[in-house]
Amino acid sequence: MAQNDLVITPVSGKADMKAFIDLPWRLYANDPNWVPPLKSEVKELLTPGKNPFFGHAEAQYFLARRGGTVVGRISAHIDHLALEQPVEQGMGPGTGNFGMFEAEDEPTAKALIAMAEDWLRAKGMTRVLGPISLSIWEEPGLLIAGHDHPPTVMMGHDSPAYQAMIEGAGYVPVKQLKTYDLDITNGFPPLIQRIVQSGEKNDRIRIRKVDKRKFDAEAAILLSILNDAWGNNWGFVPITDEEVAHTGKKLKPIVFEDLIMIAELDGEPVAFMMTLPDLNEAIAPLNGTLFPFGWIKLLKWLKKPNGRTMRVPLMGVVQRLQSSRMASQLAFMMIEYIRRNAIAHYGATRGEIGWVLDDNQGMNAIADAIESKVNKVYQIYEKPL
Repeated sequence: MAQNDLVITPVSGKADMKAFIDLPWRLYANDPNWVPPLKSEVKELLTPGKNPFFGHAEAQYFLARRGGTVVGRISAHIDHLALEQPVEQGMGPGTGNFGMFEAEDEPTAKALIAMAEDWLRAKGMTRVLGPISLSIWEEPGLLIAGHDHPPTVMMGHDSPAYQAMIEGAGYVPVKQLKTYDLDITNGFPPLIQRIVQSGEKNDRIRIRKVDKRKFDAEAAILLSILNDAWGNNWGFVPITDEEVAHTGKKLKPIVFEDLIMIAELDGEPVAFMMTLPDLNEAIAPLNGTLFPFGWIKLLKWLKKPNGRTMRVPLMGVVQRLQSSRMASQLAFMMIEYIRRNAIAHYGATRGEIGWVLDDNQGMNAIADAIESKVNKVYQIYEKPL
């Protein structure tokens, strides 16, 4: 596809893949809030056989060039597990995605999006949901608010210009994902403290740390709660056992027992909260590579993270308890215990909770109750094909 000397081609071979991965370094060269990802991690994300997402998905990547210079990129992909989900939950039959989107200007953006749409249409898709890079569990949505500070670990960062580009290509907003910023150095309001103290007197409740020595068993407990807790959420796609094993292996270096809590009620695990030190604070200076000395710096940081920020990427309460007082009590207890540990053991001063669906009333109410404030908003768009 060519347009005013713009040429768009499928990614083919190592040189194209390198160009696809490298493009953001040029586009964000002057953006102080962009955090360069580790290039090896991006390559693994995009490679079938290395990313278990491709056990139930297929993708095609495209590069846009003008005068031999790479000026844009995009992925078109189909998650076959997403096709099996109920339509009323956002995914469903006929729904394909675009993601990994970067463009130097609006003509490039429109041409790339059109190419992704053509590929999805040829595969029988009737609707596009995006940007999602690549799984709903990875970096969904376009950053539309909060460009003035860096993203935390496993969150995206996009040019402010992209919103107009995507909307100009005929996409309409369908769902917002929010993150909340929290000063963890201050104790929570008196009401929350009383709820936590009440829970501590309840013999039915036990809040415990995860046991890293039983990593696989603990991961299975978290997965069981997660798939139950999130099962009715918009955009939900089940996580496979292979994805859990892969993610667990990747996250294990930043999994610390006193930052992940499991709540038990009458001896049964019914809720969990996962908190991760913000790895982005450590990798930002590495400029995408661990060589020659980046790996030494990273290993040193991993032994004893001493970062400003903690991120809560996942939190869940089993469906049978959702909307109950018990659910919020368990949540407040886990948040408070992790808050104390984050300050005492890691020197953290702020937390970030998210992403949270804009219509997740329970989680938004909890975030409000602990006086956190929305600091980033990500937008997912849709368009019929």
